Amino acid sequence: MIYIQILAILGLILSVYSLYVERKLVAQEDYSPVCDINKKISCSAAFESKYSRTLGINNSILGIGFYSTIFILYLTFYAPWILYLAAFGMLTTIYLAYISYFKLKNFCLVCTSIYLVNSLLLILAWIKFA
Repeated sequence: MIYIQILAILGLILSVYSLYVERKLVAQEDYSPVCDINKKISCSAAFESKYSRTLGINNSILGIGFYSTIFILYLTFYAPWILYLAAFGMLTTIYLAYISYFKLKNFCLVCTSIYLVNSLLLILAWIKFA
């Protein structure tokens, strides 16, 4: 099922983009990313919030590691572990979506795309490995 690898690559691209935006926001005060449409639809509001880090590590970097691991696992005989990682990723997704939509009252296009990738990863991993 190559779809799992495609989703891992898509998640990796989204994570790298979010890291790029975060770094640009720090480096340039006047930077306005493409994903900022208005005050309520803004990726920079999410990326600059106190929730953009987990245990002091940037969520984008964690995402890069997460999707890279899923891609590599798919190529090995450890592939069934993808189901456990996808389940963990879904729990993280639920938490971060709650934070974004209800605490920050913000719609982040990049974040929502990542939530969709994680949901599809769990569904496909369940179909393939459960």
